[in-house]
Amino acid sequence: MDAHGSITVDPITTSVVQGALENIAVEVGYKLMRMSYSSIIRESEDFGAALVDAEGRGLAESAQSTPLQSGPIPGYVKHMLRILAARGDTVRPGDVIMHNDPYGGASHGPDVAFIVPVFHQGELVGFSGTTAHHLDIGALTPGSCGIVDAIDAYAEGLQFRAIKVYDRGVRNDAVWQILRDNIRASDLVVGDMEAQVAASRIGAERMAALVARVGLPAFRAACAALMDHAERLMRRAIAKLPEGSWRAETFIDGYLDDPDPSRRELPLVATVTKQGDGLIVDLTGTAPQVPDRPINMPLTGTVDVAIWLTIRSVLLDTAIVGHVPVNEGLTRPITIVAPKGCLANPIYPAPTIARFCPGNQLADTVMKALAQAVPGQVSAGIGNLKVIAFSGLQGEKHWVHMEIFEGSYGGRADADGMDAVDTLYANTRNNPIEDIETHLPLRVERYELREGKVGAGRFRGGLGSIRSFRFLTDGGASVEGEGHRFRPWGFDGGEDGVPARLEILRADGSAQALPSKVPHMAVKAGDTFVCEGPAGGGYGSPVERDPAAVAADVADGLMSSDAARETFRVALAPDGTPDVDGTRRLRSG
Repeated sequence: MDAHGSITVDPITTSVVQGALENIAVEVGYKLMRMSYSSIIRESEDFGAALVDAEGRGLAESAQSTPLQSGPIPGYVKHMLRILAARGDTVRPGDVIMHNDPYGGASHGPDVAFIVPVFHQGELVGFSGTTAHHLDIGALTPGSCGIVDAIDAYAEGLQFRAIKVYDRGVRNDAVWQILRDNIRASDLVVGDMEAQVAASRIGAERMAALVARVGLPAFRAACAALMDHAERLMRRAIAKLPEGSWRAETFIDGYLDDPDPSRRELPLVATVTKQGDGLIVDLTGTAPQVPDRPINMPLTGTVDVAIWLTIRSVLLDTAIVGHVPVNEGLTRPITIVAPKGCLANPIYPAPTIARFCPGNQLADTVMKALAQAVPGQVSAGIGNLKVIAFSGLQGEKHWVHMEIFEGSYGGRADADGMDAVDTLYANTRNNPIEDIETHLPLRVERYELREGKVGAGRFRGGLGSIRSFRFLTDGGASVEGEGHRFRPWGFDGGEDGVPARLEILRADGSAQALPSKVPHMAVKAGDTFVCEGPAGGGYGSPVERDPAAVAADVADGLMSSDAARETFRVALAPDGTPDVDGTRRLRSG
């Protein structure tokens, strides 16, 4: 004990506890992947796993999953505890609690958490939780994305506020039957939920064993030390920033085909201010919420995670500083200000199910603000993502597939942006073509980089991809996306990137261009969706790009020799290598 009577713990024990917690979270994540039925969890890894303490403070999260899933889990737990307390209820050994309230910590309704309390000798010590995106949640149209015409939270599907699916070890069969009766593709979705329960229980068992091994007082002291250490890392990084305040603004498409101007071309504003070793992120100036369209972003679960993740990635780059423990301590130095009723802090029951792409754009806006303070530590503007829900009926059974179309990163101070990847807080993976065609009546007829579309710079932005999906049977589709109107921002003389495109090629030979958001639409057998991903913004002047890098892009078919000459001022010899004298003349002219 120290002079105040508090338990102290040595650094070795603290390190052992940290490593154990992190490994447990990773194990839970892999267990969930391997037990899941749907490709969105098994292949895309659109899930989260985390361990939190008895107060709901995050201790560790699964490193291989998406931050937008693992990051909100402490918020799920804190709100779950408040709801139970308001009911006069509490958590007990054997409980499993289901929660997906977007206004109660959840990121959005389809991201359902299953939370298992951890006890040691009858005392609550923490929680093991998993979240996962479910392919249907009983909303007005099939699929759990692309529900872009939901008018309120009730139109977005089933809402679970701290529901005990197991109460002291006894299965609540009525709840499980409600799920099966109200969810399309219920075998798939409920199977994934049962996998979450099993994975969360594994985490709880491992955490309980860890507490028993080191002892409860030492465990709690180690957790406190871990959070304090993470806080110190963040405060030191913030303290190194120059004094100042940095403002950035970007725009989201909203509903480009809507005649109401309050639903389209909406600003996101972030002002980042340093105060000593803390940061204030003020979102004042962001557009008002859209009360009857689901692009609003929950403050807890989406907005906070977007901000924390971006700041952590920029200021504590693990490639430079080494391993960074991800726990609640990282968030303590950061204060978020978001006016009530704006897109980034909506008022219930404003719908939120399509918050994914706006939230990613908000993260990009924070990056743009930080670029003014630490220009060498950021990327230029990202190319945002798009999600399409494909669905249909085979007899009386629904099939549903969610495809996340990757975006791209902007150029960096010393490297090109990454091509055709999920960006910022998304971090999900693409679905393998073989998996799609094995399980679904779809054919992927094209999957390649989008050549000739690039955000030019000293380091170019990443390229988008092109994917084409042909329906083999009649079905339907809905789309939520961003980045059709506004180009990803270039930085330090770099050119802006290239917007995304989407069209449907009908089996009769006609074609229809689509906006970034499309409510559920009927699709006939033979119809093909063609999605062209965006290119990230360039970093630095294009005429400063290494001619050898330009020649390599031309050789790889990523751009033409004409583009090399006109955009980058690089002349190529007949053998495709840089013409040194010709390039010098072009760049000096």
